[in-house]
Amino acid sequence: MTATVSAARFEHHRDALGVGESRPRLSWVVESAPAGWVQRAYRVEIERGGSVRAFEVASAEQVLVAWPDESLVSRESSRVRVSVAGADGSWSAPGDWARVEAGLLEPGDWVAGPIGAIRNENPLRDDRRPSLVRREFPVRPGLVRARLYATAHGLYQAELNGSRVGDDLLSPGWTVYGKRLRYYTYDVTAQLSEGPNAIGAWLGDGWYRGRLGWRGGFRNVYGDDLSFLGQLELSYADGSREVVATDTSWRSAPSPIIASGIYDGEDYDARAELPGWSRAGYDDTDWDRVQLRHRDPATLVAPTAAPVRVTEERAPLAVLTTPSGRRILDFGQNLVGVVRLRATAPAGTTVTLRTAEVLQDGELYTRPLRNARSTDHYTFAGRPEGEEWEPRFTFHGFRYVEVEGWAGDLDADVTEGALIARILHSDLERTGWFSSSEPDLDRLHENVVWGMRGNFVDLPTDCPQRDERLGWTGDIQVFAPTASFLFDVSGMLTGWLRDLSAEQLPDGTVPWYVPVIPADTMWTPQRPGAAWGDAATVVPWTLYQRFGDTGVLRAQFDSARRWVDLQADIAGPSRLWDTGFQLGDWLDPAAPPQDPADAQTDRYLVASAYFAHSARLVARMAGVLGDTEAEASYTTLADEARDAFVGRYVGDDGRMASDAQTAYALALRFELLPAGLRARAADRLAELVRASGSRIATGFVGTPLVTDALSSEGRLDAAYDLLLERECPSWLYQVSMGATTIWERWDSMLPDGTVNPGSMTSFNHYALGAVADWLHRVVAGLAPEEAGYRVIRFAPRPGGGLTSASARHRTPYGEASVSWHIVDGTLRVRVEVPVGATGIIDLDGGEPEHVGHGVHERELALAEAVSAA
Repeated sequence: MTATVSAARFEHHRDALGVGESRPRLSWVVESAPAGWVQRAYRVEIERGGSVRAFEVASAEQVLVAWPDESLVSRESSRVRVSVAGADGSWSAPGDWARVEAGLLEPGDWVAGPIGAIRNENPLRDDRRPSLVRREFPVRPGLVRARLYATAHGLYQAELNGSRVGDDLLSPGWTVYGKRLRYYTYDVTAQLSEGPNAIGAWLGDGWYRGRLGWRGGFRNVYGDDLSFLGQLELSYADGSREVVATDTSWRSAPSPIIASGIYDGEDYDARAELPGWSRAGYDDTDWDRVQLRHRDPATLVAPTAAPVRVTEERAPLAVLTTPSGRRILDFGQNLVGVVRLRATAPAGTTVTLRTAEVLQDGELYTRPLRNARSTDHYTFAGRPEGEEWEPRFTFHGFRYVEVEGWAGDLDADVTEGALIARILHSDLERTGWFSSSEPDLDRLHENVVWGMRGNFVDLPTDCPQRDERLGWTGDIQVFAPTASFLFDVSGMLTGWLRDLSAEQLPDGTVPWYVPVIPADTMWTPQRPGAAWGDAATVVPWTLYQRFGDTGVLRAQFDSARRWVDLQADIAGPSRLWDTGFQLGDWLDPAAPPQDPADAQTDRYLVASAYFAHSARLVARMAGVLGDTEAEASYTTLADEARDAFVGRYVGDDGRMASDAQTAYALALRFELLPAGLRARAADRLAELVRASGSRIATGFVGTPLVTDALSSEGRLDAAYDLLLERECPSWLYQVSMGATTIWERWDSMLPDGTVNPGSMTSFNHYALGAVADWLHRVVAGLAPEEAGYRVIRFAPRPGGGLTSASARHRTPYGEASVSWHIVDGTLRVRVEVPVGATGIIDLDGGEPEHVGHGVHERELALAEAVSAA
């Protein structure tokens, strides 16, 4: 028996078409191998230009290894396959061929410019009508390849010869547009034919010029034009290439989309449709000429992750009639997406679809949406064969949809599929799962998954329904470990970190959210804030730990270092960050509804703890990167900040100056306490948990840390008590109230069924779901011991009355899993280690055991108290 190897992957791409890396790193999975087999060498075969070259490397590495050949050039396509050899030198059969194709890698590759309607519009109004743009072109005989490279100022959907190009949504997404505008690459060879052809695009405001932010928001944040930038390249058998690029030869006309906005929804009038507009031969003499705008091609970048797509459809569970007589669809799940309708109605009939997350007193409750209209209107053309429509350039967070103006029998039509929720988010690969013997705990974990899906819409947002939907840095800082287990976020967060670096101020300040809304007067000018700015250190380090990617450390090291240098400047010789504006332990459950920063833990204690923590992370980054001078310098800084923290905030008896759960969790998890005080601090934390009736008393900062702070110090019972408490505030309180996602506040819905009166009351907000990482690592017992899961620790810690739990995760080396059951006082554990990794089986009461790849089963007799539990 020999090893078998998968097809190679390139960087973090699911689809390696149009990549932006000229030397993409390679990864592969050894899918099977004999017991004890260890990779000693690998062979990479690269097919380029009709010839194949092989590169053999003596190495055990198989994750993100260096591209061995000359750099790819723009548009170049190559095939790659990998073989591996063990200690005996025998080679496996090669894996399947995998194709990689470079995008446009140089600014000089671009000849297209952004074009859009020339008609006058009031840039201050919110109802500017989007446009269509089009052009016809010929295709000669002998076409062998066609690629469309496309982006927009705003959002776009391209069409060729009457059919949609690609299946991506909300492209090109939201980046720091002035510095980084993504373009996407499409293989459109099959959509073209010899002779006349036509290309066109729908345009929408999106984040570029649409309304962003709260209190009415801001328009034209990045510009007031709506423009498509497309470069269609036709390659022929004779070696020639023709380019059809956006220029002044294109034409434009108003689209049937009357108005469109991220927050407000879409208004569409099917009577204004222009049948055949993206087909050859369409008469566009009544269309207007276009205006050519400017875009520096050096700012056009290829994506690092998959785009937003529809990933699931869901039918309504029920059609409700409210006390006021309104009709509401209940989809049974708080989700993110749009509603597709299929129906027949007389011309001019308008259906209104109004969305919300919750009902109150039996009616649709929209106050938590604030100024987001979150409503779609569709006006029928009156086609007897029926009509189908869904919004193109918006998305909503909702469970309930109020339907007004429906022409038929709504109850009967819904059963026939007339209204379907189309669930959308960044099309990330699912990589992590958890289950247990407690159904409510499984529902909590499912809520975390749904919350992540709904908030990873091109960037990691804070909520998908109200007039916000921003990439808050603090939220992803605390949630990154959970996100990295559940989905492959490596490419998405790598791209987002590049935007973070682009938005970082010269003095090192990291914005509260990325990308920034520069017109905002509440959060700009930017001020440094702990826990939020620390995304610059925590997120890259998390990606390194979970995906083994030293490249992200190298790319983000300067950003991380500048953030810590700023913290050091603010702290000065005292090494304490005890001045300035801070959010602290945001949304502590004891904080009043309208002052969520008023937490039990001193906000400057939080800031000083994060300063010490980030300094330590930068030191560790420097160590991984081989920068010994920086490692020593930041280690010293971290030690000084730690000592200052203890001197100011920790008593001789281990009691914290803020006698609150978050204070102890920070001190313990950030390793700020002297060894002699850790047990005392952990005892006090457990006392606080008991005194609270095991109700949670932490906000955004403390929540990801508190269960770990207890379990790592031998207070596992208190951690389980917190996890499994059902009274408000607690995780399972949300479940008991029917939550299907994680809430922004512990009590977004009050026990009497009314909505929390606070202005920030989202029912889909992933930060407090960061506890799921503890479920994976401690309850089930699967955690990376070394970066990228090269060594995996299997250390389940049963408790809380659970009789079983399991987790599995697709690591960079393949799938790892753990499951445990308690049967008749015996703990039975099964673990699976992928080839290329090793495992440590660490059972409470037993000696840690190192194991190789494969399946391993162990039993351990439990203490009477544990088995009885």
